[in-house]
Amino acid sequence: MRDLSIIIPAYNEAERIGETLDSIAEFLAERRLDDEVIVVDDGSLDDTIAVVESYKPRFRRLVVLESPRNLGKGHAVRKGMLTGTGRQRLFLDADNSTNVREFDRLMAAAAEEPIEPAVVIGSVAVDGSVVAVRQPGMRATLGRIGNRVIQRLVLPGIEDTQRGFKVFTGDASDAVFRRCTSNGWAFDVEALALARGLGYHILEVPVTWEHRDDSRVRPGAYATALLDVARIKVRVQRKLRDTAELVSLDASDSR
Repeated sequence: MRDLSIIIPAYNEAERIGETLDSIAEFLAERRLDDEVIVVDDGSLDDTIAVVESYKPRFRRLVVLESPRNLGKGHAVRKGMLTGTGRQRLFLDADNSTNVREFDRLMAAAAEEPIEPAVVIGSVAVDGSVVAVRQPGMRATLGRIGNRVIQRLVLPGIEDTQRGFKVFTGDASDAVFRRCTSNGWAFDVEALALARGLGYHILEVPVTWEHRDDSRVRPGAYATALLDVARIKVRVQRKLRDTAELVSLDASDSR
């Protein structure tokens, strides 16, 4: 198993992903890790794949996974997290809104926990976070409303579920993402709800984040995502119930 897998979902990111890959290449070059970078192209119509391929000489291992068409960010992240073999698996956004160096901040916070967290998430809603460039007013308002709904329905106590900067241990990644089915923007909610339901400790850590123009999230996506949250609540409850029943059956068979 490798030390670290970095997963980047990408859709039409030819103009922006180079900056992200530059920062990751510099970050990894400073460390002696058995690492890999996995870019999951979600059916891009531009030169995203060609740009990523041109960076291969700068990495120990850079893999490009291609989807035949645009299937959604959730699908891309799931594919990358299940392909990765790292003991730690970080997924981050292709637009570099949270720099890869925030990984050190997450791991330092995790090391101080009495119980090692299996999931560590970047957040801009807890003390110590920095929003270097804020979202436009309407987008920020929709985001706050969405977060309140998510907390009320599915994830009470987690202040920021939607930041695209999360680390899972290899075991947690395999257990969670093989149960995930959401392909849309609300996939984070499903992954975190499953992680919590399976008993994994989730730690929320402040990060520095900045809004990037040309976001792939359109205002209408918030409404769609919130509808998906309600469906996710039902699906997660069913999956966890089925998992508990299987564990109970296995325990009975072993007696």
